[in-house]
Amino acid sequence: MLNFCLPGRQPLRLCTGRELSLTIPFHASLTTNAAAMTTLRAMYSTAPSEADAAPRAEELRLENLRAYRILDTPPEEAFDGLARLGAFICGTPISMVNLLDAERVFTKAQVGVPGVQNLPRETVFCHHTLFNDDILEVEDASLDPLFRQTPLVASAPNIRYYVGAPLVSPEGYPLGTMCALDVKPHRLNEAQRDALRTLAREVVSHLELRRARLQLEQERVKLDGLLRMANDKAVSLYSAEQREEIFVKQDHKLIRLNTANISYLEALGDYVNIHVGNERYTVYTTMKDMLTRLPSRDFVRVHRKYIVRISSIVAIDGDSLVVDGGRASSVPIGNSYKADLMSRLNLV
Repeated sequence: MLNFCLPGRQPLRLCTGRELSLTIPFHASLTTNAAAMTTLRAMYSTAPSEADAAPRAEELRLENLRAYRILDTPPEEAFDGLARLGAFICGTPISMVNLLDAERVFTKAQVGVPGVQNLPRETVFCHHTLFNDDILEVEDASLDPLFRQTPLVASAPNIRYYVGAPLVSPEGYPLGTMCALDVKPHRLNEAQRDALRTLAREVVSHLELRRARLQLEQERVKLDGLLRMANDKAVSLYSAEQREEIFVKQDHKLIRLNTANISYLEALGDYVNIHVGNERYTVYTTMKDMLTRLPSRDFVRVHRKYIVRISSIVAIDGDSLVVDGGRASSVPIGNSYKADLMSRLNLV
């Protein structure tokens, strides 16, 4: 852990794997010392073994941020209200709820800068707030070597003041900032700073509530899908149970067959032979389709080519069974169907 300390302030930290404290002269006109940030960055870039951990830490941070599914979402009143409250607390014309993606800043809510939604991450103050455990405050950016050449300061809207509190998730990752800006120098008193910290925590609470709501909605959709599937299956089974007759087309006419009289069905290429007593009816269909048309309580598939009526089974001998349909017929039993067949029989 790298720390640098400014007089009267909490240490600022960067996660790099070891701890080091620097005391750097305090710039009287700034709450945040730009030279300290520059020195810290130089040290960070010259410690390869420690800096190797930084990309992985950023990957984890981005993974945590994206779990909220909030990037590129439209404005929401809950966050807009927090932005308005931020402007009121800080006494500034501009306030924003910003979320920092890999290379950009997504503005979820704002006051005073309509139309702003995405800015390059490296050009904004909030990028540096991620390095902070506490509030980052720049009283006059035009005097700060770190910020005075940035587009927001050097050109319109000519920002002079920035204050930002990090939005830290329950997992400990900084997601973005609750920040306020002004076009003239500014400074918060301690009560305002405390209120801004509280507001940042409130933003995170809203993010958590939003994430929980999305997760619940996702689970509800899954449950609805399962219920629909179960209902469709129940309707299918119920319908199949009620079908006690089928109609088959033979010689340009439809013949009604009572399913109670069917002894077994036999697949033959693209056709199915339906055996009823001593009669046989051939139809152009599949075994799978026939299973949906027969009462499931009465019929069982015993082979990829055979479906039999359970009550027509006379005997089972090894890998075949005998069905009685006017005359006894032998039907093979497929290995993959044997367990289901045995479970359907009333064995004693």
